[in-house]
Amino acid sequence: MNKIKCHYSDPLSYYKIAYFLKDYIDNNTLIMCIGTDRCIGDCLGPLVGTFLKENSFPLPVFGTVNNPIHALNISENVKKIRTKYTDYKIIGIDACLGDADSIGEIQVRDFPIHPGKGVGKSLPHIGEVSIIGIIDSSENNELFSNRNIRLNLVMNISKVITHAIIHSYYLYSLNKETS
Repeated sequence: MNKIKCHYSDPLSYYKIAYFLKDYIDNNTLIMCIGTDRCIGDCLGPLVGTFLKENSFPLPVFGTVNNPIHALNISENVKKIRTKYTDYKIIGIDACLGDADSIGEIQVRDFPIHPGKGVGKSLPHIGEVSIIGIIDSSENNELFSNRNIRLNLVMNISKVITHAIIHSYYLYSLNKETS
């Protein structure tokens, strides 16, 4: 299992993420962004999905602020997506809880996301590759308590992830042209 970690405030974080992702992204990849806009702590995925669509990202993107994929509809959405995109790899994106000193960290891993795990839910695992943004401490007794999570933090992490995904597709496209 491979993974990288970087803090969103690192000026090269988008490039580190993109460089890792370039080996996992191609024209048979789709992006699935998990979360809901009804909770600041859980809106990372839908923000990334929305930003990718606003930037006319060329691969299929599911889970936006307008059409979120969340705990109540994830199973149904996964079935629909898998039916239409049978041979596609999925890059899953979600917010995550972690250690207090890891808040703001972005992790990219070559294994699935386990949505809802941090709040005790059992939901389908998503993706062959996952990107998580640590937005709050799991040490807090009130999971995803909005009193501690700043929208600014979630926005900044989502912008770095969006930039990284766009750049990774560019790196993939460049490599394809020179091959």
